[in-house]
Amino acid sequence: MTTTTPRRTDLYPTRTVAEPRPQRRQDPTVWSTAEGPLDRDRLEQYDRDGYLVLDSLLSPEEVEHYRAELRRLSQDTSLHGTDRVVREPDSNEIRSVFEAQKISPVFADLIHSPRLADIARQVLGSDVYVHQSRVNYKPAFGGAEFDWHSDFETWHSEDGMPRPRAFSISIGLTDNYDFNGPLMVMPGSHKTFIPSVGETPPDYHKESLRVHRLTVGSVDHDSLTRMANEHGIHQVTGPAGSAVMFDCNILHGSNGNITPYPRSNIFIVYNSTENTLEEPYAAPQPRPQYLGNRDFTPIPR
Repeated sequence: MTTTTPRRTDLYPTRTVAEPRPQRRQDPTVWSTAEGPLDRDRLEQYDRDGYLVLDSLLSPEEVEHYRAELRRLSQDTSLHGTDRVVREPDSNEIRSVFEAQKISPVFADLIHSPRLADIARQVLGSDVYVHQSRVNYKPAFGGAEFDWHSDFETWHSEDGMPRPRAFSISIGLTDNYDFNGPLMVMPGSHKTFIPSVGETPPDYHKESLRVHRLTVGSVDHDSLTRMANEHGIHQVTGPAGSAVMFDCNILHGSNGNITPYPRSNIFIVYNSTENTLEEPYAAPQPRPQYLGNRDFTPIPR
């Protein structure tokens, strides 16, 4: 007598077809109606647009405190040469440093703070944990662009995240101008899942985190054009200390930064403890721990 393991259901198939077939999202954006830090109007705005700006999340004093920690991490030679540090594609400048909550008690306190975690619990309707965290530097005079993509497409394919029950918060530690490569989003695009064409190469994260253009995991030009025509493109600007939270499936990207003004931020991804990672849906093996956290311990209340 033989037994077979039941085949799991993949609600968002991707990287398995020759042509992308966009599908309607099957899951909510806001998973709870419970009261919390966000009032009803802001929850409805987030549900409709897939992103929400949080003005003055940090005080000027806090901005200086976290900016000093940003500088310290960039100068920490014990991190240099480790996989946590990703360099710019055209220089040796630091592009990102991952697992901020593990290498920086200063950032860990912010990431685990109730003012952020309570928003995550309210929106995701459960306890939450940190799926990923990093600091992004977007240095002056050459910070490279980030190609258009849906985070969930990558997290589903390469990390094994089952459903789009996660979101990111990007907190500006420098001013976000309209000319230094700010975040661009397509409002409402989070309600459509667009699969990517092509198979995931082994250790693809070593390439995808640094290249100018993604070969796998990007959105095809025809789909991008249709989505931009339907939803438009918004730039998210604002002073240091402001933040933007955005759904894991929204289409977003950013231009390069050739100005004298860096665009640096602390970036946190919160995932529901009811949406923990499985085996990758479309990759040979999971990405490393610093990219897709497999310690699902909830942030303490």
